[in-house]
Amino acid sequence: MIRKAVGAIVFQGNKFLIVHKTKINTNKGKQIIEGEWDFIKGGIEKDDMDLSETLLRELEEETGSKEYKVVKEFDEKICFEFPDEIKPKVGYDKQETTIFLVEFLGDINALNPNDNEISDLKFIEKDKVAEILTHHDTKEFFLSNI
Repeated sequence: MIRKAVGAIVFQGNKFLIVHKTKINTNKGKQIIEGEWDFIKGGIEKDDMDLSETLLRELEEETGSKEYKVVKEFDEKICFEFPDEIKPKVGYDKQETTIFLVEFLGDINALNPNDNEISDLKFIEKDKVAEILTHHDTKEFFLSNI
């Protein structure tokens, strides 16, 4: 089964937002993980009306802010297969993430995650993003599209 998700490459000026995730949602609730730097991403829920609504919900959950402007939806998606040991925990074999470019319009210092999956967030220079991101497929997407 494929998990459908959305993701945001958030920028303000020449800096990009990355978040440090330390928990994942599993069939039995949230489970602690080693920690990974990524863009904001989240699964589409049954009650979500459309991808934009899902995206704005995830942005608010993971940053505590609603001050975003969606610039574009990318045609290409980030697709990957979950590791075998994770599949039974998350209940999916693969994930397909629709990525959006999003501008943050607020005060960076006011960001505060409402979601306990996120332990840290920061804006960094474009040339440092790929060095810090944990997942290869996300790095490749960023390097080829931004």
